[in-house]
Amino acid sequence: MELWQVPLLFSRLPMFPFFDLAHYVASVMALKEQRGAVEVSVRSPIACWFSAMLYCFGGSVLSSLMLAEPPVAFLAKGTNILLASSVWYLVFYCPQDLFYRCFAFLPLRLLVAGMKEVTRTWKITAGIAHADSHFKDAWLVMVAVGWARGAGGGLISNFEQLVRGVWKPETNELLKMSYPVKVTLIGAVLFTLQHSQYLPIARHNLVFLYTVFLVISKVTMMLTRSATSPFAPIEAALGHMFFGLQKTPSKVKGEGAASSNGSSVCDRSSSEQHRDGVKKRQAKKTE
Repeated sequence: MELWQVPLLFSRLPMFPFFDLAHYVASVMALKEQRGAVEVSVRSPIACWFSAMLYCFGGSVLSSLMLAEPPVAFLAKGTNILLASSVWYLVFYCPQDLFYRCFAFLPLRLLVAGMKEVTRTWKITAGIAHADSHFKDAWLVMVAVGWARGAGGGLISNFEQLVRGVWKPETNELLKMSYPVKVTLIGAVLFTLQHSQYLPIARHNLVFLYTVFLVISKVTMMLTRSATSPFAPIEAALGHMFFGLQKTPSKVKGEGAASSNGSSVCDRSSSEQHRDGVKKRQAKKTE
């Protein structure tokens, strides 16, 4: 096998069962680490199971809704549902929490996270191809559906939280995007351009390069325990260029301190004036 054939062979990798299994494990473990998820699993196993399915198949649900297709279509994949449900049961109800603790071991956690990122690429490309079959050469539709298929679990996180009895509108991904949602949007744009033949690169090469970037960035962020997006400097520069510079926290603190000092000066001056008035009245009385 020659080196140039590696991207082509990589693009033909089947996702089922190993990569899909890694996706389910990583997703359900992320659910268990949410605050209150374990309590919900004890109080209402059905609600916990439904939340886990939204974590695992949120992209399919959201993309189906966008294309006016049945959002329950993912339930027709009985084998995948059985596999995801088995993972859910083992993560939440395995004796001594052995299954979760086993995959929480860092080398295994890194392996599972890397394999999950591989499935993200496949979902984006599948979503774009599916959207193109409904709306030919509709760029925005392809980007939106590819984005939804690849990052649906994050985009519908508010609905998933409602299933567990949690309402946090401030965690909406459109208000403050997490890194996976951002990088999925970038991937959806790139693969849409490639699909429309406006990006001069073969599909399998783009799949390989984008997936390698996803895996490396994910593993690096996990090893360094950093939540900062690699795109943060670019985002800051573009935000300053197109939308204006926002006040930094230090400036806001400085202004707050100045205002507090100003108010204290005003209070001090008013108290001094009050004292002077009292002294004058006392002087008049003595006269």
